[in-house]
Amino acid sequence: MWVCGALCRARAPAQLGQRRLPESRRRRPASASFSASAEPSRVRALVYGHHGDPAKVVELKNLELAAVGGSDVHVKMLAAPINPSDINMIQGNYGLLPQLPAVGGNEGVGQVVAVGSSVTGVKPGDWVIPANPGLGTWRTEAVFGEEELITVPSDIPLQCAATLGVNPCTAYRMLVDFERLQPGDSVIQNASNSGVGQAVIQIAAALGLRTINVLRDRPDLQKLTDRLKNLGADHIVTEEGLRKPEMKSFFKDVPQPRLALNCVGGKSSTELLRHLAPGGTMVTYGGMAKQPVIASASQLIFKDLKLRGFWLSQWKKDHSPGQLLLPSRGADSGEDCRGGQPRKENKLWLQPDWAQILLPPLLAIGSAEPAMGHQA
Repeated sequence: MWVCGALCRARAPAQLGQRRLPESRRRRPASASFSASAEPSRVRALVYGHHGDPAKVVELKNLELAAVGGSDVHVKMLAAPINPSDINMIQGNYGLLPQLPAVGGNEGVGQVVAVGSSVTGVKPGDWVIPANPGLGTWRTEAVFGEEELITVPSDIPLQCAATLGVNPCTAYRMLVDFERLQPGDSVIQNASNSGVGQAVIQIAAALGLRTINVLRDRPDLQKLTDRLKNLGADHIVTEEGLRKPEMKSFFKDVPQPRLALNCVGGKSSTELLRHLAPGGTMVTYGGMAKQPVIASASQLIFKDLKLRGFWLSQWKKDHSPGQLLLPSRGADSGEDCRGGQPRKENKLWLQPDWAQILLPPLLAIGSAEPAMGHQA
């Protein structure tokens, strides 16, 4: 789902009162979008003043665009998706919450309209995406600090640029950070048709890894299977099929996976664990089923399985900028998300995913924010 087109067509029924947080309480310069400027300009935004059901607490408001300071950047938003983490943040049950009132949206792409006198990293006409969550992308325009933005190429599809910061970054980090996988090794994942799932399929294929992709049964299963196969999926299995005895025969021809990626929880995650190779790792990055991850004592004791969690926001806090670029296993190339420039020797273009979200060239990504919730 996309926000900015709807904002441009909508009429705002109310105006948000002026509000400027004290400097000590401000978490980011973008909050200046709530302040008055010498020559106020109106912009539309989807704002929530308290946490709750998004359908009840989010309102279309008129905001005053802040004046552009020396280190500020005036951005016109071009596209902004709606992710599950955006909903979680509005509900108040996410790991990172902005100060209220807040503009919704953690991801999107905008075009630079004007820059302050001391800005050197971007110029008018450049495309930019948020460097961190909570920036508030569900608005027509905003004034952000230069350090809050990452430039991206403007010659990639618009939807591709708007979704660069979340799903593919999460997929890459999980594939390379938890197990030292080699070409030919297997990875198993649930929610394989999610944004992260499809990024996993494509990046894994580029690294020479086999993917075992678990889906819920559905009427259009064959159509979805064909689509994922076209992205590079090696094997497609339904949740019910994963529980059948025939899977023993399946793993006689396919190496047992050493890495499992769990976005669902509950019974689905239990089945992933059951098929992991001894010593393998299951990484949980979401909980779509809203059910706990359950591992038996025998799996932990006799198979020595490891349970890990992943959230790229925390990953960024735990790593220095020099660690953001890591060589991709099986490929001597990479991409600096902060510079937005992929190395030329080995580009990987990710094809449109099932939700028709285009993903850009990725091989070694770490700095663009990230793993928002379950990234689905």
